[in-house]
Amino acid sequence: EPIERATLSTKLMGSITAVLVREGDHVARGQLLARIDARDVNAKRAQIDAGISVAEAMYLDARTQAERFRALYADSAATRFQLDQAETGLARADAGLRTARASGAELDAVGAYAEVVAPFPGIVTRRYVDAGAFVAPGAPIVEVQNGAQLRISVTVPPQSSAALRRGVPLDAIIEGRAARAIIEGAVPAPGAAVYTVNAIVDNADGVHLPGSAATLLIPAGVRHAVLIPASALVHEGDLTGVRVQLGAVTELRWIRTG
Repeated sequence: EPIERATLSTKLMGSITAVLVREGDHVARGQLLARIDARDVNAKRAQIDAGISVAEAMYLDARTQAERFRALYADSAATRFQLDQAETGLARADAGLRTARASGAELDAVGAYAEVVAPFPGIVTRRYVDAGAFVAPGAPIVEVQNGAQLRISVTVPPQSSAALRRGVPLDAIIEGRAARAIIEGAVPAPGAAVYTVNAIVDNADGVHLPGSAATLLIPAGVRHAVLIPASALVHEGDLTGVRVQLGAVTELRWIRTG
């Protein structure tokens, strides 16, 4: 399976005004995929902008008053009470301005969901809606996956996973093609006496297709053996032998292979 795969949705409720991609399209990170009607968000934006303007005017006025009373108090032309009142008014105006700007930032975050963009480069694997469809928050719109890195997941007995560590390379076979995999992790599978082994295969060239059948070759231990070229074996009936050179003498020895 591809490591990067996402089913994209929105936090808004509204009509789809445009879906700009189809299944099989290659997309870049940040590319616009679909757009949702956000006229209510735009209307609220005008209200919040007006509120920010009012809050800014009140803050400027409160700051002017505070600066004036600070000067008057320094010249003993104003009481401490009057200065405290001016400072309190400035603090309230500052809090009101910050609240208004925070509301604007919150609306900007919500408004961003009016445009569905690709979170990473990849291929559109499914288009759930068309223009004119009504979507609710969380409803799937487009699915994108990036096959540049694939994850092979297998289950093995606990004893087979004992020597498997993150970063250890393993051989793999994907639809008959040899591949090199790097162990991502080996963890107990919930509710079963087996371990799940995940390994990552670099697929930047796109040779392997996501969803393909894969085999992960996990070493089961070490065996010591004497290796002899098959061409050196001598067969006589059911017997198998090998000629051994001992100095100037050649000796035929019968052996059991395997």
